[in-house]
Amino acid sequence: MIRGTARGIRRSLRTRAGQRRAFQAATLLAVLTLLPMSWLYVTAAGRFGTEAQAPGAPVGVVFGAGLDQGRPSPYLAARLDAALALYRRGAVRALLVTGDNSRTTYDETDAMRDYLVARGVPADRVVGDYAGFTTWDSCARARRVFGVRRAVLVSQEFHIRRAVALCDAAGVESYGVGVDGPHDTTWYYGGVREIGAAAKALLDVVFQPDPHFLGPRVQVPA
Repeated sequence: MIRGTARGIRRSLRTRAGQRRAFQAATLLAVLTLLPMSWLYVTAAGRFGTEAQAPGAPVGVVFGAGLDQGRPSPYLAARLDAALALYRRGAVRALLVTGDNSRTTYDETDAMRDYLVARGVPADRVVGDYAGFTTWDSCARARRVFGVRRAVLVSQEFHIRRAVALCDAAGVESYGVGVDGPHDTTWYYGGVREIGAAAKALLDVVFQPDPHFLGPRVQVPA
C-alpha cells in the first residue's frame, strides 16, 4: 500500500497540475510555520534589549533553564547574573524566580533563590514560583498568583520574544532582557525549538488556558 501511494505521488508530480498542487502545499506549510514566529517578532519589537538598557520595574522575573547536579546550569546562571545586575543597580526592587519543582528530586526554584541570596540579594526580596512549568504558566501565575503588573523579564535572546509576548497576553506589562551566551549546540537547539514553541505560544494567547496550578495569592515585595 505504501509503495502504491509513493508511486501515485511520483506520477502526480510528473504532471503540471500535480506540481502546482505540491508547490501550493509547500507554500502553505511554510506560511503556517513562519506565521507564529512573525507574530512574536512584531509583538516584541522594541520591547527587549540588554540589562543596561532595561527600564525600571517593580519586579524582575527570571525563567528557569535547567540544573546541573542540583546547581543552576550555565544558561540559568547567566540569567541569574543578569537579574542580579538589575537588582544591584536598582532597576528592580524584587525578583520572582519561576521554575520547575514537579518532583522532589528536582527543584529549579530553590536553586535559583539560593544562587541570588548567596550573592547578596536579601532573602525577602526573592520570591519563588515552584510551578513555572511552561513560559505561559510562569506568565499567567506571575499575574494571577503573584499580582505582578509590570516586570523586567530575564531569559536568553532566543527565548525572550516569546516571554514578552506571553506575559503581555497574561496581563503583565513587560520589557525583556535577552542574555547573550556561547552559540553552542544548546543555543542553536533553543533557537530551532522556538519555531514550534511559537506556535504553542500563539495558541496560549488565543485560548488563555489556566496554568497547571494556581493556588493562593502571594505578595511580591515592591
